[in-house]
Amino acid sequence: MSVTAPSISSVSTRSNGVPDVPIYRLSVEQYRAMACAGILGEDARIELLEGWLVPKMTQNPPHVLVAGLIHDALVGRGPSGWHVRAGNPVTTADSEPEPDLAVIRGSRRDYGERHPGPQDTALAIEVAGTSLRQDRGTKKRIYARAGIAVYWIVNLKARQIEVYTDPASAAQPPDYRQRHNYGVSTTISVLLDGVEVGHLTMRDLLP
Repeated sequence: MSVTAPSISSVSTRSNGVPDVPIYRLSVEQYRAMACAGILGEDARIELLEGWLVPKMTQNPPHVLVAGLIHDALVGRGPSGWHVRAGNPVTTADSEPEPDLAVIRGSRRDYGERHPGPQDTALAIEVAGTSLRQDRGTKKRIYARAGIAVYWIVNLKARQIEVYTDPASAAQPPDYRQRHNYGVSTTISVLLDGVEVGHLTMRDLLP
């Protein structure tokens, strides 16, 4: 497989430690080629976010618990024609994030040759403990830019789910126009392709 040269991005020195030299930014194609060549191991805990290789956060017990509870709730209430994926890639133009959960069109067998794209993804979900800043920043920007219709952030510290809808893909930066917070005493609607397919009780989804 041939790999074209990565693009070069010049950055200034900042407090976050980004070097003051030209550094490479990867395309999705280059990222996949590195994985196919064995440069990135199958157990490497990284994601491609806006061209950068970003380490994935360690999952603590509350994170694992909540992701499992939501997975089970969605599987139990979802209509036919959709399936729930956990921690698997979704391919966008410049990124390949791995949301904690995603509701994807069709069956698993439909994706034997490719990862789902934004057009296949009705709902992306991130469970946020220590990753809250990234989930509200880079991840939200990626999902909005891709036009993913609904994005949930499960805010473990606040014990609420932040639901973002109506993506403004062309905005600078891309963002969602609507945000609604659902606390522990409420119910949350599940929307697939703009159609409400059920409700989940928040108490059943949080520790």
